[in-house]
Formats: sequence, structure tokens, C-alpha cells
Amino acid sequence: MRILVVTAVPAERDAVLGRGTLPGVDVLAAGVGPAAAATSTAAALSRSAYDLVVSAGIGGGFAGVAAVGSLVVAGRIVAADLGAETPDGFLTIDELGFGVGAFDVEAGVVECAADAARKVVPDVVVGPILSVSTATGSAARATELTKRHPGAAAEGMEGFGVAVAAADAGVPVCELRAVSNLVGPRDREAWRIPDALRVLGVAAAAILPALREERA
Repeated sequence: MRILVVTAVPAERDAVLGRGTLPGVDVLAAGVGPAAAATSTAAALSRSAYDLVVSAGIGGGFAGVAAVGSLVVAGRIVAADLGAETPDGFLTIDELGFGVGAFDVEAGVVECAADAARKVVPDVVVGPILSVSTATGSAARATELTKRHPGAAAEGMEGFGVAVAAADAGVPVCELRAVSNLVGPRDREAWRIPDALRVLGVAAAAILPALREERA
């Protein structure tokens, strides 16, 4: 059973790998954003056969749902800003009839990942993870996203791109986000990136072997 883990940057890749390689797991730093994530994931899937693709990294948590230092396991991976603005509000790509704007993660994968994470991470949240092309930097934008996507737990930039590539290859996908900051006004001094990377590494060390065993 082989797993492909896709991160955005080398720091996330290194956090997932910890001090060495993981049996049956390949980890790829694909680049930032949905386009880089999709193309790199598709290329990796064309070269080798995998049984599961995991989008993993750090990201923002929505206030009141996912606190800084928590881990979010996606129940759904959503393209939050893929669609069209209209006088009556935002229309998703699904509503426009142009494609699919969200992927549900297999229930067994979600349950296995969350259960494994809870053994090593105090705060684990299951919920939708939003993929955006522009990171949220204001309270107004955060409010808009939560109204548009009720229950949203975290925000990242790569998950949907990874999910598209995985779906095209017929491979199941999931997403993990360790929360480094709250979604809203951009305040870099409040970010806790080293702490989030540590949570990501600890969680990955527990989740990936559990997923391999569950899907073997």
C-alpha cells in the first residue's frame, strides 16, 4: 500500500518526513497554490502507482472552529473561490455548470486519520478545508467565506489542486492542515509556524502508518 503526500514547500515536506523516510510513503514538495499542486501531483501519479494521496501542510484556522495549534482533517476539500461573482452573490463552479468545486473525503479515511491524530495531538477537528488562490487577509473576507461555506474549518492553497489530480487518476484523496494562524486580518507576528510544523510532523507520523494499515 503506497501513499503520496503532497506539500507546498520543503519545510512542510521535512516536517512530514521527520528524521527519515516512512515505509510506503513518498513526500513531494509541489509548490505553492492549486496549479502547482495539481500539475506536480498529476506528474507523480503518472510515474508511479499510489493507493492514496494526502495533501498536507500548515494553514489558517477559522475562529471558533479550529484554534492555532490544532490539526484539521478534511471531511471535504472545497475550491472556495472558483466560480463567479454576480449581483446576487457568488456562484460556485457547480452552480455555473462548469465542473466540480468540492470533493468529499472517504468516510473511512477521515475516521482513520482523525482517530490516529487524536492519540498524539490534543486538538483535532474534522471539517471542510477551503482551497483559495489568495490567502485571506481581512475580517470581512473571513466572514464572507464562512457565510459561503458554513462549518469551514481551515484554509489552504493546495488541497483542491491535489484533489483534482487524484480524482483524474482514480485515487482517493484526503487533506491535513496544522493551524498556524487564524483566518482573518494578516498579522505575521501572531503566526505560530514552527509550532504548526511540529504538529504536522507529529500527526503525520501517527496518521500515515494508520492509513496504510487501514487500507492494506
